[in-house]
Amino acid sequence: MPELPEVTTMVNGLKDNVLGRTIIDVWSDAEKIVKKPNKFSDFKKQIIGRKIEKIERKGKVILIILDKNRTLLVHPKMSGHFLFGKWKKEGDSWKPKKKSALEDPMNRFIHLIFFMDNSNMLAFSDLRKFARIELWDTSQLKNSEMLNRIGKDALEISLKDFTSVIGKYKKWKIKPLLMNQKEIAGIGNIYSDEILFRAKINPFREAGSLKKEEIKKLHQSIKVILKKAIKVSGSSISDFRRIDGDKGSFQELIKVYGHQGKKCSKCGGIIERKKLAGRSAHFCPKCQK
Repeated sequence: MPELPEVTTMVNGLKDNVLGRTIIDVWSDAEKIVKKPNKFSDFKKQIIGRKIEKIERKGKVILIILDKNRTLLVHPKMSGHFLFGKWKKEGDSWKPKKKSALEDPMNRFIHLIFFMDNSNMLAFSDLRKFARIELWDTSQLKNSEMLNRIGKDALEISLKDFTSVIGKYKKWKIKPLLMNQKEIAGIGNIYSDEILFRAKINPFREAGSLKKEEIKKLHQSIKVILKKAIKVSGSSISDFRRIDGDKGSFQELIKVYGHQGKKCSKCGGIIERKKLAGRSAHFCPKCQK
């Protein structure tokens, strides 16, 4: 699932390629991805002719702000990602017109295309088709359930607010707490493992057991790991690709996630993988206490 660094990478790519452009047409073979309005024909009618004025991120949600009081909300969910380029239809599939990273197999699940006024295309590839897209009156965004469920941004949360979250959920294990989107938005399975490893904190620790200095170190690690991941365009361990179709490269910097059975880069101990709150926790039992 795209986490904060991957969604930020998408937003940066969108800003570089479609900001200021006007949507002249839209196509889909998976119309149910669009949840609002209910009918795709209404969605198409409302979005054609709209100019892209601003692009933002809130948690793991992308906000594409259009002219004439319209905003497109996009939650990539498990496997959604935007692609920018030019394609041609061949049978039931869209093929890139030029040889490029867009030919990567993970970019072939195109289910939505926005045609731009400069002959370029903005495609949305989603292997699992779990993504959620909504078109809102911008003035009514305050009523969006999707946005109202999002907590403080993981990159922006202050130490004071982070400490308050720790105190509010004292009995929670620290890994699932970091992934609680209602309190701290943007951290998922990969980055929670990497953040906890850097902070030398065991993912099975109860939040209430953390000392003041550990909380400070953990808060710092959130910023360091996420910023490092953004710098290298996120992780492409599975489905995620940048808007040009290429991979991010944070997977080359990962220390514990997916490294079960390998030696810890810090102490030489063996990385373990255990189930925690329905997810996998990867950690070094020697380094992380």
